[in-house]
Amino acid sequence: MKAATDWHDWHGPYDDPDSPLSRRLRLVQEHVDRWLDERPEPVLTVVSACAGQGRDLLGVLARRSDAARVRATLIEYDPRNAAAARAEADRLGLAVAVACADAGLTESYADAVPADLVLFAGVFGNIGDADVRRTVAALPRLCAPGATVIWTRTRRAPDLTPSIRTWFAEAGFAETAFHAPDDVLFSVGVHRLTAAPPPLGPPSRLFRFA
Repeated sequence: MKAATDWHDWHGPYDDPDSPLSRRLRLVQEHVDRWLDERPEPVLTVVSACAGQGRDLLGVLARRSDAARVRATLIEYDPRNAAAARAEADRLGLAVAVACADAGLTESYADAVPADLVLFAGVFGNIGDADVRRTVAALPRLCAPGATVIWTRTRRAPDLTPSIRTWFAEAGFAETAFHAPDDVLFSVGVHRLTAAPPPLGPPSRLFRFA
């Protein structure tokens, strides 16, 4: 029987700057930085699902002079990770709320969407294929018009990323970047919503974490 993952200890490889997890983090952060550079609005809204300790976003905002224009919500189920993210956001003086909640439930997003940037890093590799497809189809419900979604997924066989990219297109997104480094198994995708976003709608379940 496979041991349950400790999602607090899971962050340990970030201490090694050469680990695949650290490399993936840097790629995600580069796209968050680029998105902020491309969006001149005085206020931008961000939501991060299964946010862990919030490093994808907080690591970027910590070094930007325009961080004050970002209003973000991090949704994280593990209370230790949520506490770590909250402490870091408070230390940095950022307008970042941390919700200790199940990101697989749409009601967890009720006060956080529609968002201009939706982060789904570390999610699709830990849920079933049917849940991935259901979640991608529902992502427009979390988005503001023209929103960007940044996501990650392992390419371990059987590689689901070709299907995920197709599902994004079917959901009304245009792909703006996709990274699949040869020497590691992770991938990072970036998609922009081109269809009109629907409302969040009634409560429903998108996924269950494996």
